[in-house]
Amino acid sequence: MQKTILLVEDEDILREIVKDYLLNEGFGVLEAADGKEALTIFENHEVHLMILDIMLPELDGWSICRRVRKTSNVPIIMLTARADEDDTLLGFELGADDYVTKPYSPPILLARVKRLIESRYSSAGKVSTEDILSSNGIHVHIPSRTVTVDGEIINLTYTEFEILTYLMQNQGIILTREQLIIKIWGYEFAGDDRTVNSHIRNLRHKLGHKATCIVTVVRSGYKFEGNL
Repeated sequence: MQKTILLVEDEDILREIVKDYLLNEGFGVLEAADGKEALTIFENHEVHLMILDIMLPELDGWSICRRVRKTSNVPIIMLTARADEDDTLLGFELGADDYVTKPYSPPILLARVKRLIESRYSSAGKVSTEDILSSNGIHVHIPSRTVTVDGEIINLTYTEFEILTYLMQNQGIILTREQLIIKIWGYEFAGDDRTVNSHIRNLRHKLGHKATCIVTVVRSGYKFEGNL
């Protein structure tokens, strides 16, 4: 099934260039040049991933991300012309899955799109014992990317799901922040420890009373302890 990308970018030339790359890879593309148009398209079409510029007319990318995350865990890649670390952290805190700073290479952006799409959708329908993780009331079904806590479904972003899965697959093992960055974002990611900390904080909040299962190991990293 063809996956559809919502490309939200107010620079016409840049939007056309990125659209051509996506179309050449077989993706369907929906386009929006401002924030209000983006929300209207998102609410009326099936979207599998959103490429979202921050500086937009009508409604900025922060506001769009915040609204989308109220109802959907669709992967979001945010674009910005500012190389401000605080901007990056704010994007992640709002639920973005990846972050690209302008100017960027369209092939690199495309590679990140393909990684998120493949990880998010390619395992559907394939179930084995390794696809189900369960510990201390936290149940993860990898093919459907469903997480329940004591039987209640919780909505995680793509990145939060990947972090929880990686921690649970290595239960009791300390994973450094560097290991998490390489596993979740890849070697080319320019973020730092604060990026990981931000996502862990969001993940703990969503886990509620099970948040203590994710243990901080001072000056080392994090580990999952299911017997807490």
